[in-house]
Amino acid sequence: MAPTALLSVSDKSDILFLAEALCSHGYTILSSGGTASALNMAGLPVTKISEYTGFPEILSGRVKTLHPLIHGGILAQRNEPIHQAELDRHGISAIDVVVSNLYPFLKTVANKLVSWEEGIENIDIGGPSMVRAAAKNHSSVTVLTNPSQYETFVTALDNDALDLKLRQHLALEAFEHTSRYDAAIKRWMVSRMDQKVSQAIQPNSSPNFLLTLPLHQDLRYGENPHQKASWYGIPSTGLGAINQIQGKELSTNNLLDLDAALAIVREFGYSCKGSLNISRPAAVVVKHANPCGVATGISSLEALTRALNADRRSAFGGILAVNTTVEATSAKELASLFLECVIAPGFTQQALEELSKKKNLRLLTLTSESLHKANHRQIRSLLGGILVQDFDNKPIDTNNWSIVTERFPTDKEMVDLAFAWSLVRHVHSNGIVIAHGQQSLGIGAGQMNRVGAANIALETAGKSAHGAVLASDGFFPFDDTVRLAAAHGISSIIHPGGSIRDGDSIQACDELGLAMIITKQRHFLH
Repeated sequence: MAPTALLSVSDKSDILFLAEALCSHGYTILSSGGTASALNMAGLPVTKISEYTGFPEILSGRVKTLHPLIHGGILAQRNEPIHQAELDRHGISAIDVVVSNLYPFLKTVANKLVSWEEGIENIDIGGPSMVRAAAKNHSSVTVLTNPSQYETFVTALDNDALDLKLRQHLALEAFEHTSRYDAAIKRWMVSRMDQKVSQAIQPNSSPNFLLTLPLHQDLRYGENPHQKASWYGIPSTGLGAINQIQGKELSTNNLLDLDAALAIVREFGYSCKGSLNISRPAAVVVKHANPCGVATGISSLEALTRALNADRRSAFGGILAVNTTVEATSAKELASLFLECVIAPGFTQQALEELSKKKNLRLLTLTSESLHKANHRQIRSLLGGILVQDFDNKPIDTNNWSIVTERFPTDKEMVDLAFAWSLVRHVHSNGIVIAHGQQSLGIGAGQMNRVGAANIALETAGKSAHGAVLASDGFFPFDDTVRLAAAHGISSIIHPGGSIRDGDSIQACDELGLAMIITKQRHFLH
């Protein structure tokens, strides 16, 4: 009996090439809908599935291939006599090759105006059922889910090399294909459903974690040249929606730094539509996933200049993020130093002309809408698994703060304490931030003890520390950091509290004339 191939594809790229090869090897071809029409027009012999099953397509095409003659032919094990006897008894022909790449769901829902009903109708049912059946029975059946596989398959067919190893590989790709498809449907449904309904169906606790992301691009290398790396993400969401205007290809370290910079700059709002959508123009310079300069300003230029001036030495080769459109005056300032990337909601044409002189500088735009669509949970890998947690990005609530010293902070100090507190949660622990006038003056990050972090931050701030505020991501187990801060002229301190020796630090502040706020919330970042 001649072998049988079932072809039912939405992406018809190279389908004639494949069908001609199958016909030349004596295959009988079953097909449905548009695929059958395309093969007929090319003069290739094809049997419509409705003719083969003796049952028409029904329910507006929802049911085409869901039939025992189809699934019996796919799932029957060739080396199982009982299966073969059942095929003979019911007049079912074995199907040896299944070719299906499913309805174009992603392409359909990429259109933001697509209706819920149209999206639902583009959820394939028969295709995934056939693909999964063929992949399960790969010991006997070959399954193809992508036109890129056709040439390999035809070459194997020509050389009589369609062996189990190849079928296993194709089966794995088939299951990956249906897994991505189902994940895409889930993402779209969650994005379109009412948030309250979504939360009721999918509460915060997740007993099973499932997230399938498409490959965005292979990167040149990982954190170091000897490490391979790939970037997976949703094209229209978060960093996946970046529009690169100019510059070299993004690297792994660029992406990690961009992620950190965007998290910080969003503390002050993020929009290309002007000050109504942001609390204040802000700029952030990041180096090795830690901020080295952060500032706000009356204008974008002032914020950018102050962020760079916070630590120009460390800013060299850094990543800059701003929360407003970059204009020509800001571009001239940026052109004066070496940066790896600049990311913003937008650039004016004059700014692009100015920055085009720096060919290697990566200029990137990202909309606030794309940022808001990003997942609100953080995923990190570890040996043999992953960790999933909420982002530490809840708005700061000053109502929970307690002033625990005899001296109260001034109004200006309160503004700077809030600024420093919003920044320190983005500094790797142990973290210390020195700030004044909504500008970082010194940042101590990733130290094994808090005094060490404070020393780095205070030394970077230098004389500017006089009259500034200090924020710590964790409590003070001893009063040594308070005394060190006072010696450098710090006026106010903010930290989580919670140490059994909080009283020692409070007493030291009262003795030295400092104000202290306890927030009752820590911000460790590993």
